[in-house]
Amino acid sequence: MMNELKIAVAQVNPMVGDIAGNADLVRAARSEAAAQGADLVVFGELVLCGYPPEDLVLKGAFQAMIAATIQDLAAETADGGPGLLVTAPWRDQGLLYNAVLLLDGGKIDAMRYKHDLPNYGVFDEKRVFAAGPLPGPVNFRGIRLGLPICEDIWTPDVCECLVETGAEILIVPNGSPFEDGKFDVRLNHVVARITETGLPVMYVNQVGGQDELVFDGGSFVVNGDCSLALQMPTFSSGLVVTEWQRVDDNWICAQGPRMAPHEGLGAIYRAMTLGLRDYVNKNRFPGVVLGLSGGIDSALSAAVAVDALGPDRVWCVMLPSKYSSEHSLSDAMACAALLQCRLDEVPIEPAVAAYETMLAALFEGREADTTEENIQSRARGVALMAISNKFGHMVLTTGNKSELSVGYATIYGDMAGGFSVLKDVYKITAFELAHWRNQQTFEGALGPAGRVIPENTIVKPPSAELRPDQKDEDSLPPYAALDDILRCLVEEEMAFDAILARGHEAETVRRIEHLLYLAEYKRRQAPPGVKITARNFGRDRRYPITNGFRDAR
Repeated sequence: MMNELKIAVAQVNPMVGDIAGNADLVRAARSEAAAQGADLVVFGELVLCGYPPEDLVLKGAFQAMIAATIQDLAAETADGGPGLLVTAPWRDQGLLYNAVLLLDGGKIDAMRYKHDLPNYGVFDEKRVFAAGPLPGPVNFRGIRLGLPICEDIWTPDVCECLVETGAEILIVPNGSPFEDGKFDVRLNHVVARITETGLPVMYVNQVGGQDELVFDGGSFVVNGDCSLALQMPTFSSGLVVTEWQRVDDNWICAQGPRMAPHEGLGAIYRAMTLGLRDYVNKNRFPGVVLGLSGGIDSALSAAVAVDALGPDRVWCVMLPSKYSSEHSLSDAMACAALLQCRLDEVPIEPAVAAYETMLAALFEGREADTTEENIQSRARGVALMAISNKFGHMVLTTGNKSELSVGYATIYGDMAGGFSVLKDVYKITAFELAHWRNQQTFEGALGPAGRVIPENTIVKPPSAELRPDQKDEDSLPPYAALDDILRCLVEEEMAFDAILARGHEAETVRRIEHLLYLAEYKRRQAPPGVKITARNFGRDRRYPITNGFRDAR
């Protein structure tokens, strides 16, 4: 009977579909762990295919490549080095499972299947996987390991079954995406399972960006007495070898590194940075191009882009119209100078005048309205897309969640692009993030330290500058009130009367609810963006475009 065990926690950044590359991550982690004397190496959820694989996992050729790679990795464990707990989709008797496989001694020694498949929010696992039976433990070199997978620990059943069938340690591979405040939720679930079972828990999460989702890592170990033994960093890859001892039939993990998880604005900014970096790099764009207007949203987007990619991969373009103010141009130039990135100017007035001439006969006798305003925005979109087509840079859109919620954005104009870092960030939070970034930088950021967003950009009243003396609050409530109403409607799904009880005027709430529903067709055509809140548009909140319901009376 073994009384000592070394388990390596491999917090890696896989890429969906890159089976060979992900297998190399596994091999590299095993090699590093072997050099440190580890007995076993564990990974996050679906490490071989990346998470979430969505319908890609249904392809027969994809499944066959996964199976062959598993066999190769299993054969490599015949060298007497560490065993592997590898996670992958696995077909068994005609059904496809979300699986964890124990590879040791040159073979597949055991496998277990995820029992509790999430089917809410960003998760659609019941669409592609079959639910496995309640699992028993696996035997690794005489030690009985319980292997619940991610959602399996969010309810008691799986862990209760494991402790009743003799599990000694619970090792949990996870694909748990970031959202503000999520770390405490994970820890609370782990503590609940420990309280019920008395078993220590190793929680292994992946790290990296995958389309809208960002996985923040933060893997940890909690002992059976609920003491924290290990806390790995958030938002970065790494490997730590944990040391375990059997004491009176209980396994105890020795104290390892305990890095405080990033929280609040720091976590949000890092999530935006990591999400953009991986989206651009994994899709092999040379860089990004964005319109820099002198306003808060484009300045913050540019700052995130520079921190994610470095100044030489960020191309800012001023696209002034006849309504653009001098301070907007000077603020944009100051921002680009602070960020040390390229800035060019492409006036849009010739294009706007051409459209006005083209449409003059059709529009004769009608007053100018938002039509002419939208032409300006779309002229900017065309110019940015032309630069993207010519040079290969992805267009980074700069709209925030407040504007996208109520349709204060121009479809085929400022909404045109490949990715948005502010898509799930409310306007007030954007101001807070700008202040936060100006006061500090962080490890891994590729941009300059210190102030990167001009103070005037932060303090001046927001404006789209599509008509003379325009201000956002001419047509919208103050952002503090707007954002609170939107959080009530989007994140909380609160009833009309409950929102009024927070001090908002009935007519304002009616109007915002109507605009929210009306703008659904725009959001369906918006680019992906980093998930920050509990309910982002797209994966989390899925509303019909054609919708006659109104709660506000």
